[in-house]
Amino acid sequence: MAVFSQIDFADHEQVVFVSDDASGLKAIIAVHNSNLGPALGGCRMWPYATEDEAIRDVLRLSRGMTYKSAMANLKLGGGKSVIIGNPRTQKTPELLAAFARALEQLNGRYIAAEDSGTSVADMKYMAQFTRHVAGIVDKPTDDGVRSGDPSPATAYGVFVGIKAAVKERLGRDSLQGLRVAVQGVGNVGFDLARQLKEAGAELWVTDIHRESLTAAARELGATVVAPEDIFGLDVDLFAPCALGAILNDVTIPQLKAKIVAGAANNQLAEARHGTELFRRGILYAPDYVINAGGIIDVYHERTGFDRGVLLRHIEGIYDNLMEVFERSRKEERPTGEVADAIAEERFKR
Repeated sequence: MAVFSQIDFADHEQVVFVSDDASGLKAIIAVHNSNLGPALGGCRMWPYATEDEAIRDVLRLSRGMTYKSAMANLKLGGGKSVIIGNPRTQKTPELLAAFARALEQLNGRYIAAEDSGTSVADMKYMAQFTRHVAGIVDKPTDDGVRSGDPSPATAYGVFVGIKAAVKERLGRDSLQGLRVAVQGVGNVGFDLARQLKEAGAELWVTDIHRESLTAAARELGATVVAPEDIFGLDVDLFAPCALGAILNDVTIPQLKAKIVAGAANNQLAEARHGTELFRRGILYAPDYVINAGGIIDVYHERTGFDRGVLLRHIEGIYDNLMEVFERSRKEERPTGEVADAIAEERFKR
């Protein structure tokens, strides 16, 4: 179980392994880069099949957060954490408290927020034991107050980004009649699907949780398909909103969509898969550019919340993507390579 020789180790500043026998906690915290500020990123809880799988995930996710914050023009570095376990059966108050105490020992080098398998409520509970959690402050909205959950901001940012991708690839401003396959209808994916439906899109959805699919079919009129069928649908746009590495040697040849634009992190199994999408004429919206709404939301929570300023910052994802698309066209390079180059210009010293 080597770390330095991992293919996804990218000059990470710090990788911390955490365990607590009493609670059963086994976790990994990765700080990729802190040149622009403290490393901020979600805490994921997932029943990884192996420890190597967990290590790879946390390394990929933390690197992605560095690039995401840089592209979003935030004074934050990149970090991520994973807790190994099933969040539905193994998450306990004792486990969360043990993880929070481990965070506190890092003295603010890494700040955690909710992610797959954790919630705003979990972060609020952990705040009893550490100062270094985010996404927990209730925020005013036009119709009352919502929790600190950054998921709506992530979904809105992806929706804005889809508009940019549709404009670039299909040459249209309207989403009316757009055929979209959404992989994963959890907090972010469902909210994104709702916005797409309201904009006139037709939806096909899949998820590993039956209750999410039932809600999507009932409330959004979405067509439910099996997980293995979502890639090959005859649609305009494929929106991955579940886990990463789903664009690979097996799935890319199945794609009929002209655009890939979704909320999932680390969608490319390897960088070369971005090149393959480019070769096939499929426009890929780099994940860490299009899904930055959540980290933007958390940043504004920490620096002084103003809803209008926040929305304008999230809507800037449109311009960020159009810059990537334009440079990709001019330089004849995959969009992922272009986005990496822009981000590195901002955070590398």
